[in-house]
Amino acid sequence: MKFSEYMTDWLYGKGGYYSSYKEIGKRGDFFTSVSASKFFGGTIGKHIVSLIEKGEMSPNTSICEIGAHHGYLLSDIIEFIYTLKPELLQSLEFVIIEKHQFLRDHQIRYFEESFGDAVKLVQYDSMRAFKRDEVFFIANEIFDAFPCELYFKGNSARVEEHKVHFDVKDEKTENLAKKYHKDRGEIAVGYEEFAQEMSACAPKFEFMTYDYGEKTARPDFSIRIYEDHEVHPFFSDEIKISELFSNHDITYDVTFNHVIDAFSEVGVKEVEFSTQMKALIEMGILDLLEMLQGKVEEKLYKQELDKAKYLIMPDQLGERFKMLRLRQGF
Repeated sequence: MKFSEYMTDWLYGKGGYYSSYKEIGKRGDFFTSVSASKFFGGTIGKHIVSLIEKGEMSPNTSICEIGAHHGYLLSDIIEFIYTLKPELLQSLEFVIIEKHQFLRDHQIRYFEESFGDAVKLVQYDSMRAFKRDEVFFIANEIFDAFPCELYFKGNSARVEEHKVHFDVKDEKTENLAKKYHKDRGEIAVGYEEFAQEMSACAPKFEFMTYDYGEKTARPDFSIRIYEDHEVHPFFSDEIKISELFSNHDITYDVTFNHVIDAFSEVGVKEVEFSTQMKALIEMGILDLLEMLQGKVEEKLYKQELDKAKYLIMPDQLGERFKMLRLRQGF
């Protein structure tokens, strides 16, 4: 089978890695910014409040997270919106798009435990079913979870008995490899369809997403497996792929120019691309931490400060992760 089909089975097939609930954080295979600190979602919440206060988005906007897993990120966004401008909870709509029913069940329970009747969560199983006039979309580490093809000097990969063979001629993959100046590496599959579906959701939206990668393509393979916070290069003689298949996460670096081009093809414009560190600081994470310092004991403040530092320090998530903002209808 083609490598993209193999990766789809690994992540989303029957018994695949994401076919059942997975812990993220210390007890999982990997960390995310969401699991590191509530101030990640809090800073995004501050950004949303700022957009509304400046008149760029309406108080009746739908705030929609795509691929929310447990629902922690959207919950953190809501918590900080309430802290900064509580009246917005009466007008904003909060939405999660999640294809897995078992995750939608987790999200409902978590929101009921967190907010009771104060916040109503609306859920959809796909973007195709979601139509609104205006939306703020947010997604964290979604593009690295799209299947990809592997490409090497003119040939694409197929997989047989968990072994990769570069002997397939695939014109579409080859054209994309040439476009992004790659003679080897990963070529994502599905960005174009994703952009088309989002563009059809609403005539006006802002989409903010965070992921690891660079704007231009890496000159080599980045595909790797995360197992209990250890990173295994996919092409390694020291691991047995058949034993890791579907039991641990498989991922690769995002080529953000590919994401930007996919959205540009449907008329969605790039607004900003930056490191996570720069994005969070400019949106006001330090202001939020200063607010916290004035309200809690020093010990708790230092604990939250240490967590937030993990988001922005260059040697942690601050430089490795990037933020992309896209807009339609502004």
